[in-house]
Amino acid sequence: MVTPLTADGELDVVGLQRLVEHILQGGVHGLFVLGTTGEGPLLSGRLQRDLIDRVCDLVAGRAPVLVGVTDTSLAESILLARHAHAAGASAAVYAPPCYFPVSQVDLLRCIEQLAIQSPLPVVMYNMPALTKASFQADTVRRMASDPRVIGFKDSSGDLEQFEAMRDASASRPDWAMMTGPELLLKQSLEMGGTGGVCGGANLFPRLFVDLYKAVVEGNHEQAEELQLVVERLDALYRLSADGGTGCIQGLKAGLEEISICGRTMAAPHAALPTSRQAEVQAVISDVSEAMAAGV
Repeated sequence: MVTPLTADGELDVVGLQRLVEHILQGGVHGLFVLGTTGEGPLLSGRLQRDLIDRVCDLVAGRAPVLVGVTDTSLAESILLARHAHAAGASAAVYAPPCYFPVSQVDLLRCIEQLAIQSPLPVVMYNMPALTKASFQADTVRRMASDPRVIGFKDSSGDLEQFEAMRDASASRPDWAMMTGPELLLKQSLEMGGTGGVCGGANLFPRLFVDLYKAVVEGNHEQAEELQLVVERLDALYRLSADGGTGCIQGLKAGLEEISICGRTMAAPHAALPTSRQAEVQAVISDVSEAMAAGV
């Protein structure tokens, strides 16, 4: 879930309320805050905690709330997990800490300590493009033996790696094996994944819920049609030349287009220029028309 912000970088409370309701009305199975799309690492501790509290209050038990707790400091991650638990969240999501190189032994130690000290179950989050570290299959296999660790989100974009992680956790029938890149949702589900954490669901939650349902119910023709719509939405993410935050810029510009919240990005990043709004509108209209046509 994106983090709606005001022009001065504070939490857009009204926009947040509209966004949470929009997503829930789309039938999603859970919300993930303070992840990459939520610009979690860029937000102050105060804003992070405010967001957690407000989202949990707004959701009010209607769906699980997963909270990203990644920090360069393991101690801070543990504290944020404890705050999330007190607010009513369902799980803590943890990616490798960035800045210093981290080995698999270090990663294993981080996850073990977080699992021990967090009152919430832990989901491992693989985001090598941003953290510069990647979980290896043996690390996942070892952590899958710990009932306090309940799943894995893979945002590597590498289906071979996704398959290796799926196999590494095969001993856990309750394990959540999710993909991050939404273009790979269909393929990852067909490979035995259990879900996806899709940024596009901020705009079109029903699209991704319907795609998930079509795949798990074996409706292959509908799944193929919905996949084509997801690919059309991808044009929104390519309007910015910023490879790091371009996807978020597109999503926030799209949410402004449908009057959910503004386009402000967390500092120091700039929003997508308003000069591109006609292109944003074109993508939103294209996907909306496809959905209205009953794809």
